[in-house]
Amino acid sequence: MRAYSLSYLTASSLTPAQAIAVAAQTGYSHVGLRLCASMPGAAFQDLLNDAHLMRETLACSRNTGVGVFDIEVIRIRDNFDASDWLALLETGAALKARGVLVVGDDPDPSRLAQSFAGLCEIARPFGLTVDLEFLPWTAIRDANSALAIVDAAGRPPNAGVLVDALHLARSTSTLADIAALPGSCLHYAQICDGPGSGTFTRDEMIHTAVAERLLPGEGGIDLKGLFNALPSDLPVSVEIPHHIRLPRLGAYEWARQALAATRAVLEPGAAMPAW
Repeated sequence: MRAYSLSYLTASSLTPAQAIAVAAQTGYSHVGLRLCASMPGAAFQDLLNDAHLMRETLACSRNTGVGVFDIEVIRIRDNFDASDWLALLETGAALKARGVLVVGDDPDPSRLAQSFAGLCEIARPFGLTVDLEFLPWTAIRDANSALAIVDAAGRPPNAGVLVDALHLARSTSTLADIAALPGSCLHYAQICDGPGSGTFTRDEMIHTAVAERLLPGEGGIDLKGLFNALPSDLPVSVEIPHHIRLPRLGAYEWARQALAATRAVLEPGAAMPAW
């Protein structure tokens, strides 16, 4: 059976323990946690510096059986030093996380590949995959660019390419590009929906990504085509932030609807729920 993880952004109002509890109640097997800010001033879950929060999170995971899938987010810039991220990787290992999400923001491909290789090396003893997400407004704009960095890094055994449905739809990547990704580089994918076509500015893409994604089946992204191009048992992170619907419905109901809509698209025979 496919594993489903409740992404941080889908339930960003919750503490890690609360997210785990909601995941358990709504049918997810895992959660994703954001352990450092994605940009200056952005919210995150500070498990690195809050021992009580960490104990609470570990206890809730043990009690519910819901695991931590991925931790976020390491951003590789031109001054990157992998050793700066040891504390985050150690925390990920303590949480028994499977992977760490990485964004490439260094415009020099050679240096970026070297930094990525160093991060893979330092993360490997912690049992963590290092998954490079392509975003069309960063230095790694599409699936082929992400794979090129992984290859230039020597394709470390824990290196991966992370495919996000929204970013795929905004990039120049094709479903053939996704199908050509080596299976060894695919550890999970992220699902949501959104407008399937159009021209979007950088600010519009970022806004949709962090605040206004749609439930699977509500938009125009070819989600069935995408997931047919990926391994059928690939774990799925349900990443559907919405700055209006989440606070209006509450985290529990939004997480429930997000998973139900995801299953309706990905699982043959499942019906699209009526809210």
